[in-house]
Amino acid sequence: MIALENVSKTYGKQLALARTSLTFATGGITALIGPSGCGKSTLLRLMLGLIQPDEGRVIFNGEHMTASNVESARHAIGYVIQDAGLFPHLTARGNVVLLAIFLKRNASWINERVNNLAELVRLPREALARFPRELSGGQRQRVGLMRALMLDPDVLLLDEPLGALDPVVRSALQAELKSIFSQLGKTVILVTHDINEAAYLASDIVLLREGRVVQRGALGELLRHPAEPYVKQFIQVQRPMVAELR
Repeated sequence: MIALENVSKTYGKQLALARTSLTFATGGITALIGPSGCGKSTLLRLMLGLIQPDEGRVIFNGEHMTASNVESARHAIGYVIQDAGLFPHLTARGNVVLLAIFLKRNASWINERVNNLAELVRLPREALARFPRELSGGQRQRVGLMRALMLDPDVLLLDEPLGALDPVVRSALQAELKSIFSQLGKTVILVTHDINEAAYLASDIVLLREGRVVQRGALGELLRHPAEPYVKQFIQVQRPMVAELR
């Protein structure tokens, strides 16, 4: 579904991503994990076409993503960020349907889609009429997920979607996301700094450090066969959580 071929990115003299090649299979769920500044969000933005690589290519659904086709590609990619990033002057429903209205989708299709998505993410119907400031953090994130799924995209990219939530709400939404991913069967790429969250939601983990991929595989593989000492060190920092996953 998505392939990165020798892509790299720098900002001035600061390396954001060393030359990297990765593929993401259709229907797979992958977590990009690592400390702040390791390059995981840069990878996500390259896949979405928000930034262009200094070298290399991003392939989406078999086509090289370029300036001429990036807009149409984005319509097939859902994007969720931390705390949802909702427009404060629009209601929850207004945020969800904004792009569909811009693309002149049929009004009855829009209404049916909104109702189905509200049921999927367990958002009360009355919350759709509220503005973001009137919603809880968990509700805002549900609205953000609805917005990302509105056009029924092939791929779902999530950049620290639960990072701003308190532990209780975060745990509940993790369980709901896992169920939603299972129901939809979409290609999902998730950025997180939490190894527990990565292992719970994804079967495939990509661990990055200083703009480079250190190791890729399931949590068990990273635990049993770390590619370098850093892998073991990174996991051991969160050992109390990981122990429950063994």
